[in-house]
Amino acid sequence: MAETSPPVVVVMGVAGVGKSTVAQALAQRLGAPCAEGDDFHPDANIAKMSAGIPLDDSDRWPWLQRIAVWMSERGREGSGAVVTCSALKRSYRDVLRAGYPAAFFVHLSGGRALIGDRMSHRAGHFMPTSLLDSQFEILEPLQPDENGVVLDVGIGPEELVAEALRQLGA
Repeated sequence: MAETSPPVVVVMGVAGVGKSTVAQALAQRLGAPCAEGDDFHPDANIAKMSAGIPLDDSDRWPWLQRIAVWMSERGREGSGAVVTCSALKRSYRDVLRAGYPAAFFVHLSGGRALIGDRMSHRAGHFMPTSLLDSQFEILEPLQPDENGVVLDVGIGPEELVAEALRQLGA
């Protein structure tokens, strides 16, 4: 997909799938700012997840709206941007699209066993592995009518970034 202005990209998927790694590399290749979706969470959400309690939709709406505003601002600036966000449900992606309708979603997808193993080796993150099942339960994969691509994380980060760039036409 060729863009006349730099793209605004959402790297999405369940916890531990590699969103941050791919987003940072993608942003570097695009010369665009990168934001960590977790940084937009209010403290109450972080506390809830740290305690092993899954977020519900009422927790997520304000968080998603903060990300959507950031996306909108980057789009208006013409800088392009990359942001990580689980964006597990279509309704969540709709909130993000309301902020920037041309957003391109890179859905990183992988099996429960692989992602669980990755999470168990991740240090310093507030999201416990115990919440992974709740994320898989509510996951609504990116649909064909949504602007984006689904990429299997069985390949390395460099290949994921290269394929995302190819799909973006960048």
